[in-house]
Parts: sequence; C-alpha cells; structure tokens
Amino acid sequence: MNISFEIVPRSLEAFEEQYAFVQKLDDGIHFINIPDIQRFEIRSWELATRIDRGKYRFIPHFRAIDFKIESGELYRIIEEYRLDSVLLVTGDPPEGLKRAFYNTDVVDLIRAVRQRFPQLNIYAGFDPHRQGLQDECCYTLRKAEAGATGFFSQPFYDSRLIEIYAEHMQGLETYIGISPITTSASMHYWEVKNKVQFPKSFRPDYDWNVEFANSVIASAAANDWNVYFMPFRIDLERYFGGIRLGGASKI
Repeated sequence: MNISFEIVPRSLEAFEEQYAFVQKLDDGIHFINIPDIQRFEIRSWELATRIDRGKYRFIPHFRAIDFKIESGELYRIIEEYRLDSVLLVTGDPPEGLKRAFYNTDVVDLIRAVRQRFPQLNIYAGFDPHRQGLQDECCYTLRKAEAGATGFFSQPFYDSRLIEIYAEHMQGLETYIGISPITTSASMHYWEVKNKVQFPKSFRPDYDWNVEFANSVIASAAANDWNVYFMPFRIDLERYFGGIRLGGASKI
C-alpha cells in the first residue's frame, strides 16, 4: 500500500511549510501530488526541483483544458522536468476568461500522452459524487482504455461507498481520497459544490475524521488499495497526530 499527500501550491512559502511537515512523517508518505490551480502563480510541474524524488514519487497535475494536444507543450514540459508520473484531469474553465483554454477532452489527452511516452506513469481522477455509479465507472474505464494505469479519487466519507467503487476498480492502481472536514461551513461547501451526500454518522470534527481515516488505511492495507490525503486548511499536527501511518508499506 502507498500513501500520497497533496500539497496545494498557494505560494512557495506555503509549499515549503507543508513539504517540511510531510518529511516529519518519516516513511509514512510515499507520493506527493501537486494540483495545478490557475489562480496561483506556481505551476505544479515547477516544483519538481524542490522535492526529493529519490524519497517521494512526484505527481504534478495537468488540466486538459490548458493544453492543445497538437501544440506539443505538455510533451515539452514532461521532457524538460524529467517527469516519470503525471495526473491528467479535465479542469474547470478559468473564472472571467482571463486565460486561454481549449476544448481538450481528457481521454484524448491521456491517449496522446500514452502514445508519446509509453513508459510514463499516467494517472487520472474519478469522482464518486458527480454522477451515478455506472456512468462514473464507464468514464473511468474509458480513461483506462486510453492509457491511464492508475486513479486518484475525490474524497470519500462513507466506507460503504468505498467498498462499492473498489470492487469496480479491481485491477487498477487506485488511491482512495481522504480530505478531513472540520467545520460546518466546509461541510456545506462540499454538499453544494461537490454534491457529497454525507452519511448520517458524519461529524465535521477532528475526532470523526481521524477515526474514519484510520479505518480507511486499515481497509486499504487489507485489500491492496492505496490512500490519498488532501488536507485543506486544517491543523496538520492535530490531525496527523492521530493518524496511524505505520501500517503503510511502500510497494
């Protein structure tokens, strides 16, 4: 089982602070994911030189709508930064249309990158909340057929839903998303923005989220899944102080 940690590059200082925290977790973290968010100045791939790639697998995110396949710009970045892993997602159009974007389908982008880089680790995303189970699984299968070999999920908050999706993801390198929610405002955001249906047992506090994360890690270890932490705006020391990473073993 592998465990990945997402660091949002709001600024170079914010990145360095969270990266220093990850290193304090010793061997508990194996991958570092960096999302690419247009409102921030730092691009995900630019942090390749600031991560110890002998210790962590570095996985920068790329938004399909930011790249025209025919331009070859994404290929250039992969080669220039000597990337061995990428996560390709669709991406949302920029607010206010201040930046150019393209009508690039992420499935087409996965296929093109796979043809250009046969040995590259290409990951894609899946979202258990945005549409029905059948439609999401079919969409995931299309990405796998195009060349994606692994998938990182949006956060789960219900172990029953994890088991259902994990059954359909058998044979694929799957990372179960965990993103602690510790305020009622954040819970409301996820309900409205991301269409999350929380179980009745859910509580937006540290105790519930720590207990849930530990149960997911235990299930992942038993079922050959992987775990993907997305810790947004929380007290990292308080949260990870209760997380049992010791059972994770790098493969």
